[in-house]
Amino acid sequence: MSKRLVVIGGVAGGTSAAAKAKRTNKEWEIRIFEKGPYVSYGGCGLPYFVGKEIEKKEDLIVRWPHQFEEQGIRVSVNSEVKSVDTSKGEVEVFHADDGTTERYGYDSLVIATGAKPFVPPIPGVDLDGVYVLRTPLDGEAIRKRLEKGIKEAVVVGGGFIGVEMCEALLNWGVKVTMIELMDQILPPMDADIASLVAERLTKAGVEIIISSGVSAFEGDGSLERVIAGDLTIPAQLAVLAIGVRPNVELAKDAGVALGPTGAIAANERMETNIDGVFTAGDCAEAIHLVTGDPVYIPLGTTANKMGRVAGTNAVEGRATFKGVLGTSIIKALDLGVAMTGLTEKECEKKKIAYKVVKIKGRDRAHYYPGSHPITVKLVYRSDDGRLVGGQIVSHWTAAKRIDAIATAIYAGLTVEDFGRQDFAYSPPFSPVWDPMLTAANRAVK
Repeated sequence: MSKRLVVIGGVAGGTSAAAKAKRTNKEWEIRIFEKGPYVSYGGCGLPYFVGKEIEKKEDLIVRWPHQFEEQGIRVSVNSEVKSVDTSKGEVEVFHADDGTTERYGYDSLVIATGAKPFVPPIPGVDLDGVYVLRTPLDGEAIRKRLEKGIKEAVVVGGGFIGVEMCEALLNWGVKVTMIELMDQILPPMDADIASLVAERLTKAGVEIIISSGVSAFEGDGSLERVIAGDLTIPAQLAVLAIGVRPNVELAKDAGVALGPTGAIAANERMETNIDGVFTAGDCAEAIHLVTGDPVYIPLGTTANKMGRVAGTNAVEGRATFKGVLGTSIIKALDLGVAMTGLTEKECEKKKIAYKVVKIKGRDRAHYYPGSHPITVKLVYRSDDGRLVGGQIVSHWTAAKRIDAIATAIYAGLTVEDFGRQDFAYSPPFSPVWDPMLTAANRAVK
């Protein structure tokens, strides 16, 4: 009989694992169990679906179940794995469509159960009109409410998703208020960079409330107002964008070890403490490539990379996943906001001696039509000058420059090395001295 690989979870990490496993070893039987109705969808596109830039939720689907079936991968949607018996190599699955329960054996297992939105126990959080945004069904529910016509909305949380949701709601002509518990929006970034984004959102009409949490959602069956400190904010819609938590209960009950971040711990083969049990995606932690410490930075890019490695090794292949820099980018109206590696705050927390340089320049030659301001910030070690982090705020078309900084950090370049790079130049794309080179050379001076 063929060996069996079971994949629990069918979004980014799980489907990447299954597809790579089938390409690596065609002799294995592969089956995906997904709790929800969809597999392989672009969750990062959900704010743009809500904001009407993407017409249908189905446009977010990367691959449908029948496409996996054509590849030889069996997919079961609306099928929740209730328990894992690692001693027997068996999972217990509840199929919601017909109400049956199945026990299914495996030789290798990939746990890709993802993450779940954090929903704090705030009074009224279960009112109609209070949403999270994690799945296509969440996006559809928010959009349907917007289509009915509302005047005011509140975004709870000023992180990446919160900022993207502000833009989505502004597209509907809605008055938007953002509430952030920390003393700045975009808490993963340094305050001086985040303030540039806050300024732009405020200019667009978003009211930003920092250093304040929501104490209650109120309304007669449906949301009418949000209470934050001494403020009462009229709202007929609220989106909780307070972050996610790794979905690890199933793994924990099966004896799979968690790491210090609370996510599933794995080695560079993405194998857990139990032989033959692998993990990938937003339920798993990774190693930070600068500090060497375990981190939990759930990103779609990371999930796909983890999945490829887990799937390869689960079917007797060989692959490794070295870690992450947390390279991230979002669009905030006409701005692109990007970061990679360590911020000043993280260097201070890790007691890394560092220096910073921040420059303001142009993303194109100043005389070329459509030239925009760009701010580049580099964080580097004060002892040897090695780059450890970078942040960019620019017109949204220029922020992908962050990838060059991420590559430089991965390669261990110093600011002097980075300043010597041979970047392309043409007036429609950059000044003769790219802003990143300007920043690096400023650091050398």
